[in-house]
Amino acid sequence: MKLPAWLSPALYGAVAGAIFLAIVGFSWGGWVTGSTASEMSENAAETAVVESLTPYCVRLSQQDPNAKAVLAEMKAASNFNRRGIVEKAGWATPLGEEEPNRELARACEKAIAES
Repeated sequence: MKLPAWLSPALYGAVAGAIFLAIVGFSWGGWVTGSTASEMSENAAETAVVESLTPYCVRLSQQDPNAKAVLAEMKAASNFNRRGIVEKAGWATPLGEEEPNRELARACEKAIAES
């Protein structure tokens, strides 16, 4: 079976166009792979959880009977150790969880420092 003469350049043009489109789409078009999209959605979910639980953490710090001692310890500590103090106080442990949330502890520490 003999192919028409015009078919070969058309196929090369289609392949070149597809490669060009893929390069432009992934570089500037905002296309992402499935794993990148999954990672982005996990980060967005974590950020949303932290933002929604930060007021809860601040309220826990205000209602804690040992708050003055913990806040004095936070003021005396370096920036690196403050997150650990919030975690140890239990303010960054969401309801139903056994372990504190690191990102929540960071956000809570910053919110407490600002207030």
